[in-house]
Amino acid sequence: MNVKLVFCRAVCVLMVAAAFVPAFKGTIVRAGELPLPAFFDARQTGKIPEVKSQGKNGTCWAISASSGVEAALMPEKQMVFSADHIALNNGFTGGPDDGGDYRMIMAYLASRRGPVMDSEDPYGDGESPDGLEAAAWVKEMRLFEDTDPETIKKALLRWGPVQTSLCMDRRMTAVSRSYYNEETFAFYCPEKRKVTHDILILGWDDEFPAGNFKTQPSSDGAWICQNTWGEKFGDEGIFYVSYEDRNMAQDILAYTRIEMPDKEILCQNDPCGWIGRIGYEDETCWFANVFTAPEAGTLSSFGFYAVGPDTSYELFAGPASGGEFDPDLLTACGSGHLDDAGYYTVEPSESVYLEKSQEFAVAVKITTKDAKKPAAVELKKDEYTADVTLAGKCGYLSHDGKQWQQTQKEFGTNICLKAGITPGEGQTER
Repeated sequence: MNVKLVFCRAVCVLMVAAAFVPAFKGTIVRAGELPLPAFFDARQTGKIPEVKSQGKNGTCWAISASSGVEAALMPEKQMVFSADHIALNNGFTGGPDDGGDYRMIMAYLASRRGPVMDSEDPYGDGESPDGLEAAAWVKEMRLFEDTDPETIKKALLRWGPVQTSLCMDRRMTAVSRSYYNEETFAFYCPEKRKVTHDILILGWDDEFPAGNFKTQPSSDGAWICQNTWGEKFGDEGIFYVSYEDRNMAQDILAYTRIEMPDKEILCQNDPCGWIGRIGYEDETCWFANVFTAPEAGTLSSFGFYAVGPDTSYELFAGPASGGEFDPDLLTACGSGHLDDAGYYTVEPSESVYLEKSQEFAVAVKITTKDAKKPAAVELKKDEYTADVTLAGKCGYLSHDGKQWQQTQKEFGTNICLKAGITPGEGQTER
């Protein structure tokens, strides 16, 4: 997984912004309209997440994630989610000053640890209550790596604000430095550097003047962004980043499908999610998990990662016993195609009923263009994944769907494949 670890250590410094407030312009557009407009701001569509301040903590990534999920639900739902809970209860080791990255965000949301409401876990006290339940289920997150401006713009039009990283800290925005113009809220770093800070992109302005930047880029144009330093930075938390910034928007995380919780029970072996990849030096492989149904009900969803764009999949399910399954008894129950990398929840097209305490296997045949290792796995890789455990988990990998390897024993990994069960009696067992 090539997403970059974003460390964010901020100093709480108050800055007074000049009264430079560009007016909204242009018209509201819909995804799919061509050509792309010269201006778009998601706030015009009612997607205006609360501006938050990370204070002295390195939680820009968690704040941006909570705000990104909020924005995805707007304007229909107005919910404020806890950044504290994301930073403190993501399943990885480390504290609020240790930073985070997209793998942590996706794992936290995919495992349905959260998001929880901010009112249940307010920001900044360094504590997080036990037993809080997710107030929303993020069922799909799309990851765009090494992407281009047109792709970002299309994502903004289709889904609203997206999360990204750049090289930026309080020192770089000081009046004495050449990166930030506090009168026009314009930021531009012309040097290639390590990304250090997470923000939201709300939109863009192709006509934002190059002259608004202290160090002028060669052309007009800027991303409209929301920061995590409170309303006293920029234009009440909003600022502009030149299209030519050398570190901006290399990777994008979009929250593309969010639903309110229901009765579905999630079976999973990978609370830390996509840490590594395995496969057979081929675009295609099979992966599977064996679970025990906690309640009687219907197999209602498969949750897994596409490690790259242009991914096709086939879904299978079958009986299991003693943590093992017979591949000849796997039955096809759906298929599809995924345009982008990321985490997806997909529903089977065929009904599969499970008795309480019944062992069952779920499997996916996946093909990802140009990927030699197309299966996402959880493993102990670094200090942040020290708590990953293989005990009691039964994951499998296969090149052909016939000969399978037990991943905990042979690779030291857990397969990233979740199964949702919707409780209910009275159906026919498959």
